[in-house]
Formats: sequence, C-alpha cells, structure tokens
Amino acid sequence: MDDVYEIYDDCQVLQTLNVPWFLDPHGMRMARISIAEKKTDKEDVHNYHHALAKLIGYDLNSTAGSRLSELSFTRRKFAAPRREELKSRDPKAYATEPWTTTTPLQKDLQEWHERKLPIAVYFNNKGFCMNIDIEISPDHLLKVLLETVSKMDPSIEWSTSDPVLKVCGREEFLVGNIPLYNFLWVRSCLKRCKDLHLTITDVALLPEDKVRSETLPLVDNLTSLSSFHEDLALGGKEIDEILMISLWDCERKFRVKLLGFDIPERPAKLPQIICVEASIIYGNKVVSAVCSTAKPFTDEVLWNTWLEFDILLKNIPRGSKLGFTINTFDNSTAKESKSPTSGGKEPDFQRCKGNVLYFVNLQLIDHRSVLSQGPHTLHMWPFPEREEEAFTFEADKLSTATNPDVATSMAITFLLDRYSFPVVIPHSRGVPNTLSPPSVLSPSSNSSLPPSLLASNPTSPSKSDVPGSGSPTSSPSAQRDRLRRFREESIRYTSNLPQFLQSIDWLKPDAVQDIHWLLGHWEPHDLELPVALELLSVGFADEKVRSLAVHRLELLSNEEVLRYLLQLVQTLKVEPYHDSCLARFLIRRSLRSKRIGHFFFWFLRSEVAGCPFFRERMAVILEAYLMGCGQSMLSSFQQQVQVVDNLHDVASAVKRLYPDKSDLPPTAAQKLQDLLQSCHFPSDFQVPFDPRIRAGQIQLNRCKIMASKKKPLWLEFSCVDSQATTGTSVEIIFKEGDDLRQDMLVIQTLKVMDSIWQERSLNLNLVPYGCISTGHNIGMIEIVRDAVTIAAVQRSKGGTRGAFRNDALFEWLKDKCPLQGIHYQAMERFVNSCAGYCVATYVLGIGDRHNDNIMITDKGNLFHIDFGHILGNTKSFMGMNRERVPFVLTPDFLYVMGRVKGRSSLYFQRFRDICIEAYLSLRSQSRLLVTLFSLMLLTGIPELSAAQDMRYLRTALQEERGEEEARGHFLQQINICEQLGWTVQANWWFHMVAGIK
Repeated sequence: MDDVYEIYDDCQVLQTLNVPWFLDPHGMRMARISIAEKKTDKEDVHNYHHALAKLIGYDLNSTAGSRLSELSFTRRKFAAPRREELKSRDPKAYATEPWTTTTPLQKDLQEWHERKLPIAVYFNNKGFCMNIDIEISPDHLLKVLLETVSKMDPSIEWSTSDPVLKVCGREEFLVGNIPLYNFLWVRSCLKRCKDLHLTITDVALLPEDKVRSETLPLVDNLTSLSSFHEDLALGGKEIDEILMISLWDCERKFRVKLLGFDIPERPAKLPQIICVEASIIYGNKVVSAVCSTAKPFTDEVLWNTWLEFDILLKNIPRGSKLGFTINTFDNSTAKESKSPTSGGKEPDFQRCKGNVLYFVNLQLIDHRSVLSQGPHTLHMWPFPEREEEAFTFEADKLSTATNPDVATSMAITFLLDRYSFPVVIPHSRGVPNTLSPPSVLSPSSNSSLPPSLLASNPTSPSKSDVPGSGSPTSSPSAQRDRLRRFREESIRYTSNLPQFLQSIDWLKPDAVQDIHWLLGHWEPHDLELPVALELLSVGFADEKVRSLAVHRLELLSNEEVLRYLLQLVQTLKVEPYHDSCLARFLIRRSLRSKRIGHFFFWFLRSEVAGCPFFRERMAVILEAYLMGCGQSMLSSFQQQVQVVDNLHDVASAVKRLYPDKSDLPPTAAQKLQDLLQSCHFPSDFQVPFDPRIRAGQIQLNRCKIMASKKKPLWLEFSCVDSQATTGTSVEIIFKEGDDLRQDMLVIQTLKVMDSIWQERSLNLNLVPYGCISTGHNIGMIEIVRDAVTIAAVQRSKGGTRGAFRNDALFEWLKDKCPLQGIHYQAMERFVNSCAGYCVATYVLGIGDRHNDNIMITDKGNLFHIDFGHILGNTKSFMGMNRERVPFVLTPDFLYVMGRVKGRSSLYFQRFRDICIEAYLSLRSQSRLLVTLFSLMLLTGIPELSAAQDMRYLRTALQEERGEEEARGHFLQQINICEQLGWTVQANWWFHMVAGIK
C-alpha cells in the first residue's frame, strides 16, 4: 500500500504522475491506474480532526474549499515530508533528546575539571550518592551506576531492558557519549554548586509517542511540477495532443478587466473620490502598476474596463501576486488632465498615491504553477489608520488571504483573460547543459558580479575560458577544470550574494536560468549563516534562492535551529505559497526534536490566533506537525492549552472586575483564588516557556493579582512529585492584554548575544528568563527566584530617599553575602552582569529603564525585565524625555564597583574592559544581529515595523567605523553615564514617589 497515491491534479497528472507507461498493440502510450476507496471510521476521523482544531485554534476542515484549493493541496503535500521523517525517526532518540550546548565551559566553572560533582541516584524507591568527574559521558556513567548498584546489592534484578538517566523532577535526560558538562542542567548545577539528582528509568515506561496512521491520502511528489518548456511547445502538435500551454510562449501583455466593487457597510469617514490601483508584486517590490479612472464613492462602483500592464505574460515569475488597493482623494487632489491615450479628461492622481482604504491580493501563478484565469471576486482588508494599532503592511500586502468577514467587507470583482487550455509556467528550459556558460555572468553582460569575476586574469575565467564559450580545443576535462575554477572564484563573494541578487532582473526568464545555474554549483556550506538568513527575507522571492538558504539551515544543530526559530516562523509569511522548502524544513526538524517541536507549536499557535492574514498558512503547517509529533506530545499540548484557556478566562474576568488603574482592594487576592478554584486544571502539565519544567497542582493561597495596569496574575504551582523534589514551586506570571512578542525577541537576542560571548569564553551572567506568547496578546513569563527589584532594595535602605543613597545596593549585597568568599563571588557576578546588560541594552536601544524593571538576585546577578521600548524608542512624561543616558550605570552601581567620586577601582576597570570586549564581540556579528531583527519586521511589533527601525541598531554597532573608533565610542558612552547618573537617580525617585510606570 506504500506505493498507492491519489490522482490529484486534473490538468497535470498525465504529465507528472510517476507511474510505469507502456505501448498498447496499436502503439498508443498507456498506463494502468486503479480505483480504490480507502476505508476509514468517519466518526473517529471527525473526532481526531476536532481535537487537532482545538489545539491549532482554527478548524481547517470548515474552510478547506475545493479539492484543488491551495489548502487541500498543501495538506496532502505535507504528508510526504512527514512520512519520510517518521520513517527515519529513532524512537529512543526522539523520546530522550538531551538539552545540550556546544559553547565552551565558562572560566568560573573551569575549576570543576579538578573537582568531583556530587550526584544522587534513585531507582526502585532506593537511592545512593557518589562523586563523579564532569568529563564522564552519560552512557559511561550509566554503566558505572549499574555496576555500582549490583555490587551494593547483588540481589537486585534490573527490570529495565533499556535504562536511561533522567533528571529528577524535570523532563530532561542525560544520554549519549558527550561529556556531562555539555548538558545544560549539569552546568546549572555547577553554577549553583548543587548536587545532581538523577533517576534510572526504562525507555519503555516513558509516555508513548505513537503516531496515528495517515487520514489524508498521499499525492505524487511530482504533482504541481510542470514540464520543460520544450515539452509544452505547440509546434508540430495536433489539437488533441495539447494538454497545457507554456507561459513562456505568451507574447501578449498582461491585463485585467476591472468590473467594480460593492461594500455592504460604509466606512466611518466617507471618501469623496476613489480609484483602484492594480499592481503586480514580486517579493516586496511592485514590478508594474496601473491605475483606474476616478469615480465618486457609492455603495457600488462600476468600471467595466480593461487595465493593461507594461509587462509581458511570459515574464511574470512564479510567486507573483496581483494586488488591488482602493485609494481615496479629496477634491483638491483630483485635478483634471488630458489622457494621452483617449484624448478625454480624467483625474490625475499622481500615480494613485492617495490614502489607501482597502487592499487584497491574488496569486497570479497558483500553487500548481497554473496561471489564474476567468472571473474573481475577492473580499478586501481594511487598511488601518495610523492612529490604530500598527499592522505590518509590508508583510500583510504579501498575503493572498481574503477577508473572512464576507458579510461586511468590501468585495472587488474583476476578470482575467481566458484560454482554451491551462497556461502553466515551465519547470525549466529543456535539460540544461551543466558546462554551458550563463549569459548573465559573461563579461559582456550588465550584471553586478564583482569585477574580478568578470575580468580576464589568471585566477578568473575569461570569456574564452568559460565552459562552452566556443573554444574548439576545449576538452571535457579542461571544461570541468575551468568550471571548478569559476565556482571557487565566485564562492569568494558569497557574502555579497544578497546585493548581487537584488540587482538581477527577475522578470527575464533567461537571466533567472543563469542565476539558477550559478546557485546550482554552490554547496550549502559555502554560505555563511547570516547570508542564508538574509536570503530568506522579504526581498528574495525566487524559490531556488530560498531553497539554497534552507539547505544551509539543514546544517544547523537542534540548539542552533531553536536559537533562530522565532525568526524562521515569521519568515514563513514571505513564502509565496503554503508549501515551501522552509515550511518542510521546519516540519521535519520539529518532528525530529521534541525540544524544537514544543516551541514550534506555540510560535505557530500564537500567529494563528493573532494574524488573520496568515492564519490559514500557519494552521496548515501546524496541523502537518501535530499529525506526526506523537501521542505523548499531543497529550502534553492538550494539557497546556487547557491551562492557558482557563487562565485567559480568569485574567479577562479580573480585568472586568477591576478596570481602574487604582490600587486593588484587599479582597482582590481572595477573588482571584475563588476564580482559580472554579477552573479545571490538569493534574500536571509542562510549562509552555520551558517544557523541561512540569508543574503540578495550583497553590491558591500563593496566587495574587499584581498592581499593574494590565492586572497580570502571579501564579504558583507545586512541583511534580519526585524523590528529589526540594519543595520549591513553579512560579508564573500570566499576562492578558500585552503583546509579548517584543519581549520574546529581546530575550531571544540576549540568548544569541550570550552565545556569541560564550564562544569567546565571556560569561556575563545574563538571565534570559522564560517568556512566551500563547495567543493574541496573552502569554506567560517566568518568575526568577530569589530576586528583587532595585526599587525594593532602595526602599529597604531608606524608603523613597533610598533612590539617592549611593551605598544602598552595596549594603544590601553585603547583607545577603556576609562571608568574604561568597561576597567576592557576588561582586564578580555583579560586575559581569552589569557589563553584559549595559552593552546589550545599549545595542538594542532598550528604553523605559527604571528601578522597577531592573532586578538583582541574592547572589549579585543584575538583570533587566519588561522590554516594552526598543531600538531607541524612549518614554516621555509631560513632553520631557525621561531618559538622558545611553544605558543604566547609576552612582549606586558604581559604588558597588568602588568607583566613588571618580576614584580609580580595579572592579570598575574590569567592568570597562568587559564592556569593550563584549561590545567588540557583538560588532563582529553585526550582520547576524541586524538580519535577525529585520526578519522580525514581519511580526507587526509597533516599534519594529519598518526598515528604518534598523538604523538604530546599525548606528549603535558603529558598522561604518573601525575597531578603535568603536572602542572609543563605547568608552564615551560610559563617561556620559557617569556624568549624568544623577538624572537617573532623580528619575527613579520620581518613579517611586509618583508611581509612574
């Protein structure tokens, strides 16, 4: 049955179906196709898809449309990569995937190489302790443990056939042949000088990862792939032999007949005059546009006129969109002018640059490579006013989704040319000659390849050296040698590949073929990671270019994929179609790794809830993952969604009960506890922001409403019972009404920065706490244990006047760490962490820094929270800028370092040195950091919605200056902070007195 596929594509199946063909007695080409009906339990299938819809937050079956719609097509196509991944998936590796890191062990932990790590091991309700080397691997450790236990009690009979080491009280395993110190939990124990608690369990006792058999029929992998252009040529064919027409044979210009539009509900502000702008969009560029005549606005406006573009049909690339916008003008803008074509009068609208009211797009070449034809009616999206919540129009205008609110939305109707046969875009031109020269890369072309690629010199092929240039004496071996030399030379310029590709005219099929030739001779490892990520941005729509970038991503480890997963999910929005190389890559890697799959689920589910423009795409990709993740993951997601739904209801009820910004009444905590008690929480669940943590029963008496505008909930859950449970609770802040994606971006960037620093053996003691968006404007934040705000420290040392006490923080730290050795370690942590956050907050332009969103742990680790303002966006009060320093380095921070009244200090000198080293390290990776932020332009985050927002990041990193200039620049920022530290103290005092948030 593995070889049975559904005949899916009506117009291309005979060209693409991968079945054996034979000749009948009359010489006719034939194939045997069987008709079979797959027997399924319809009620069981219905219940299964209903459960999936609950997890996704969207019912795909209710909007599936016709069998040939993109949604139905994609659901079937995704079955292939899912099936391939499940066939090769190692059940044990999938169930016990470890959380490891490849970064070097920090300097302050190097001493553990000479020490023994105490561990406690539990099995069969028994336990024992021993000391081990951190270089030992889990596999070796398990063998030692089994031998030790057998010697201790020879009567023990091991009931486990496949034992594995699991961290007590956590969903975390120690497996493999890598050293223990490369496991994240082991490093956490080393930092905190805590014993390592492990249990020996059997893999067979772990929750089952059984995957349900496919309910969607498989389709041939070749479906949607059109033939070579030569196979579709009309020359020499009878009419009954023609199945399809090649788009590249269509010499006429593209046109659209605008019929009109009608609107059920008028907008609040009635426009006077409107017109329709039709455009062809490729990537993020409008390659051709035409504007209709103007008409007065009414409930129904009719044109019934053809709009012709200055682009030939054959030059329209796959992935192009036909976009419509309805623009409005006032009478002063609509000036009469002579039409050069008709001789009559029509308004001159300055190329339709009025205010946009509505927009919608249609895929010109559909998901099956077929040109759209005939009549269409699309329901349009309202374009948001500037005063409204910001939308990312740059991403939204790429969406081909129509407004689901058909009852009230603007409906535009138009007609595309009809043809007697399906018109398809060919896969390529014939069988390419791998040794033929690309014309766009020849010295006579106008391409922008680096000059050394085009010049005649010994290290670069000249026109006569390029394979296929016409040299009669060139042997195949000589041509291959020249091709190798050309490839080696071109690879030197891969860092400039994005700039080169942006100069290519993608409307010329021959030029595109040449670019594909060049890319086909590069290996994925030839690309640097920042370049690959850049090629996935909105400016690059060609599938071969994006495919090369994704192949580079396939070289990443699970740890690295997870590091960039937030951006990769957002990048799905710029793919031309639901089914893409990037989507398949993310599905495969998520099915291979529970660690990736967990966050993939929540990142996608959040977009399904909050982004209607790409809801269908995110939902179908999420469904493809859920159908292969296994029953264990499905059950875990169901528990987590149940918790989130309950907390969302409670948070909404709390905001209705206490809508004012004033202080909460004394009964608020009890009311919250009553609401929580009425909820039905699962007995335990994995925490969405960290699946390694499993929370148990909610501890009602510890839950409270926090005194903040959005009324976040402080929640505490018990730890799941374990032999090594210390009695600590799982503490979570649940927020409703805030978009946490900006906080997620900052925290993720802090992790990337930390990885850059750790690669250089810089341990800056960052605290990138857990934070995740679980829906539209809802999410969870991890509470950092044993930490207080700087405001709380200052209040404890003098009330509101504590803001001006330079020694307040120093005295607090001395009280927390009275012993000299512990105090020394606390000072080290403070200096390192203060330097790390000074550099990070400066580079990211994090604003609104006050003493209630800067915290410190009992062990001296300083860290920042609440990243509501980034990229230099500061907060003002009564028209005055409250922030006058580049980052927070106040007199009380300097006092801890011994920097009093400009006095020299070893700690302060160390702080300066660390800052410079950390800052220069980030500059060396500036391209990666800028690219990561630019990919997040697609989220709709208000302070990150335009390419101009990248200017702050580039300026902060001093990209245009040399290293010495950059060093001096940052030292200057430290001096400014020293000089203006008193302004920060005044701001903090005012914050404490007036309660300004």
